[in-house]
Amino acid sequence: MMSDQTYEITLEKFIYGGEAMGRLPAPDNRAVFVPFALPGERVRIRLTFQKKGFARGEIIEIIAASPERITPKCKHFFRADSHLPEGEGVGVRAGIWQKCRFCAYQHLPYEAQCKAKADILKDQFQRIGKIQDPPVAKTVPSPQIWHYRNQMDFLVTERRIAESKAPNLLYLEECHLSAPAINEFWQDLEFGANDIFEQISLRQDAAENLMFIFHANNPETPEMRLLDDISVVHMHKGEAIIMAGDDHLVNIIHERPFRAAPTSFSHPNLPVAARIIDHLLANLSAKTVLELHSGIGTYSAFLAEKVDRLVCVESDEIACDDFAINLDEFENVELYQAKAEDVLPSLGFTPDLILADPPVGGLGHATLDGILSLNPVTINYVSRDPSTLARDAKRLLEGGYQLQSVTPFDVAPQTAQIDSVAIFVKKN
Repeated sequence: MMSDQTYEITLEKFIYGGEAMGRLPAPDNRAVFVPFALPGERVRIRLTFQKKGFARGEIIEIIAASPERITPKCKHFFRADSHLPEGEGVGVRAGIWQKCRFCAYQHLPYEAQCKAKADILKDQFQRIGKIQDPPVAKTVPSPQIWHYRNQMDFLVTERRIAESKAPNLLYLEECHLSAPAINEFWQDLEFGANDIFEQISLRQDAAENLMFIFHANNPETPEMRLLDDISVVHMHKGEAIIMAGDDHLVNIIHERPFRAAPTSFSHPNLPVAARIIDHLLANLSAKTVLELHSGIGTYSAFLAEKVDRLVCVESDEIACDDFAINLDEFENVELYQAKAEDVLPSLGFTPDLILADPPVGGLGHATLDGILSLNPVTINYVSRDPSTLARDAKRLLEGGYQLQSVTPFDVAPQTAQIDSVAIFVKKN
């Protein structure tokens, strides 16, 4: 509920999700979360959402700006003005911006972004995981902080703009995250009178081949005119209909090609994916490995070269097809197409290491129970969400493991996304 009343507050720290936290004036003292603000800033806000225990607000004036605040690169990112004045920034009033909300930290220097993400990760382990001094390392940075994403999702209509953080293509004039070929292509898209397209995805592979994927409730394939040599895929109820070009793209990590179908998860920042793989291999001492949520085999292919036996579990049929092609050369690899929670009770062997790479929702109780029942020496957990990682870490610690290290990797510079690798070892 929007309020007309304004409050003057000082922001204290970043929280997960890209907002900064402050407190409403006494006697209220509720925590209030404010996007596009920085810790230490004095701001005037209007509340946009309220509950008994907390509130959310929007900046209407920056009274005293943080010395770290910089001018954002993108015109769609919130800015108090076209530029901030020197010094404290007293009296700078908030301007109107076209809301994209995909980025969260363009107003913060990149080194400070990396530090903020490590601090947030540590805070999540302390608050949710109840780990007092979590061993969180410095964030491994992305080699590219602009134009690094090889895939982008866009909303095409206003119908669902309030329900999603995805950029709205109708009003977006620039984006500094998408890879060059994607960036050049989407700006030339014309939809005319559109009542079919609700969301589109653009993917770019290692050779800068493009795949245009559109999601529609209408099963009929629409007419379109293509001026570029690209692949076009019509997605309807999870089924991919190839309208033009190839039915997959090929990306390369450490000189190894990986095929990915339109519905398969493919890493959006390949240089950082390579650094995650290097980290996993540097900490690998196992001979038998069980990998959960193996996807198209991005990590599996490199593990297979180093271990005697690799057992992989993936539930998605299309991803399993990609996996089979990507790891066809290995005879020491087994793949189960099933949910992890269903496979774990019947595996019949104890791996030295379990590598888990779950979606943002984490592993879940049943999978965690299955992992603990196998009692491996080491668990490597690749996470895309620090809150679910911290929740699952608490369960693993209760099950007899200790947290050896947590290393954040900046897969998505400028955004609030925090990826990490946590290593758990069995207590003696």
